[in-house]
Amino acid sequence: MTELLQQVRVIDPGLDTDKIADVLIADGKIQVVATQIDHISSDTQVKDCRGLVLGTGLVDLYSHSSEPGFEERETLLSLLQGAAAGGFTRVSILPDTSPAIDHPAIVAQLQQKAREMGNMPHLHVWGAMTLDLAGKQLTELAELAGTTGVVGFTDGKPWENLGFVRRVLEYLQPLGKPVAFWPCDRLLSANGVMREGAQALRLGLPPIPASAETTAIASLLELVAATGTPVHIMRVSTSRSVELIASAKAAGLPITASTTWMHLLLDTKAVKSYNTSLNLEPPLGNASDVEALRAGVREGVIDAIAIDHAPYTYEEKVQAFAESPGGAIGFELALPLLWQNLVETGKFTALELWQALSTQPAICLQQKPSAISPGQKAELMLFDPQKLWKVERKNLYTLSSNTPWIGQELKGRVLQIWV
Repeated sequence: MTELLQQVRVIDPGLDTDKIADVLIADGKIQVVATQIDHISSDTQVKDCRGLVLGTGLVDLYSHSSEPGFEERETLLSLLQGAAAGGFTRVSILPDTSPAIDHPAIVAQLQQKAREMGNMPHLHVWGAMTLDLAGKQLTELAELAGTTGVVGFTDGKPWENLGFVRRVLEYLQPLGKPVAFWPCDRLLSANGVMREGAQALRLGLPPIPASAETTAIASLLELVAATGTPVHIMRVSTSRSVELIASAKAAGLPITASTTWMHLLLDTKAVKSYNTSLNLEPPLGNASDVEALRAGVREGVIDAIAIDHAPYTYEEKVQAFAESPGGAIGFELALPLLWQNLVETGKFTALELWQALSTQPAICLQQKPSAISPGQKAELMLFDPQKLWKVERKNLYTLSSNTPWIGQELKGRVLQIWV
C-alpha cells in the first residue's frame, strides 16, 4: 500500500527535524520527504494531515505486562493494543509476571504470542536478574542474554543487599546488555506511601523521605564507579537525585536514567483527593522535584521518560490509599497529557518531548532509533493534538482503568501507527 501524508508536521529528534512536509510511504518504507510531492501513482491513498503530527514511533523503557499470571489486570494483547493506541511502536516489559521471566522458554513464549498478533508494537522483554525475583540466586544470565528479545536485566524492585548488587554488576559486565535498577532503601521508605513533607502531614499518610531514593542512588553510583558496568537508573523522582546523576555523568560514569511521565505532571498536592491511582512507586514528588525532573529531561541529565504502565483491577485499587498497590495505567494517556501540559504551555519543545519518549529510550536499550528519512523502515505514529476524547473504560484498550484521569476529557489522540 502507498500512502501520501500531505502537509504533516514531521518531528524527528535524531535528524533535529520539526517541519511541515509531505511524506510518501510505500511497502513499509519511507520513500520521499519533501516540501511538496506532486507526482504520485493513481493507487496512492492521499491524506490531508494539516494540524497533525507525524513522529518517530514512541519507545517505552519498562512497563508491567500482567500476563502470564495476572490476566484479569491485563493480557499481552490488551497491553500491545493500548500501547499502539498511545503511539508506541516498541514496548519493553518487566519480568514481574507469574512465573517471572527468568528462563528463555518464557521469553520465547511471549515473543511468539506477540508475533502471532500481527501489526502490533515490537515486544521486548527484560530478563530477571534473580530467580523468581527473589533476590537470592542469580538466573542463568548468559543463557538469558543470548535469547532473542531480551533487552537487558532487571528485577524492577529495590535490592536488599548491596553485596549482591556488586556481584550482579560483575557478572553482567561481559554480557554487554543493559542492566536497570530501581534505587530505593526499603528500610528508609518503610511503610510509607507519600513523599515526606507538609502535604503528607496534612493528609495523615505515612511518609517516604527523599533520602530513601538518594542514598540508594549514591550507593549504586559507587558500585558503578568500582565495577565500570553501565547501569540504567529507573524511576528517578527527587531533585537531589537529578543532582547526583548530573555529577556522576560529569565524572564520566556509564549511566543513563529515566523518570516516569506522571512524575513530570503531578506533585504531592494532587494526593489530597486520596485517589488510589495516585499511589505510585516511587511516590509523587514535591513541586521542586517536578521542576528539577523537567529540567533534567530537557538538559539530558534524565535521558528518557518511561511509562511504567501498571494495571490493577477495580477491586485491588478500591481500598484505603495506604493499603492500595502502587501504580497506574499510562500507555493511552501519556502523550496527550505530556503534550498539552508541557509542549502547548511552552515548557518543552516538541523535539525535547520526542527525544525523551522515542530517541533516547531506544538508545538506553542499545537499539537504533527510528528515523523519518527516505529508505528507512516506516516506524511512525500520527498524532492529532487537538482531538477531544473522554477517558472512559469503553474508550480504552487496556483492561484496567486505574488512572486519576478516568471520566475526564482530554485533548490529543494518536490516530495511527506504522510498525
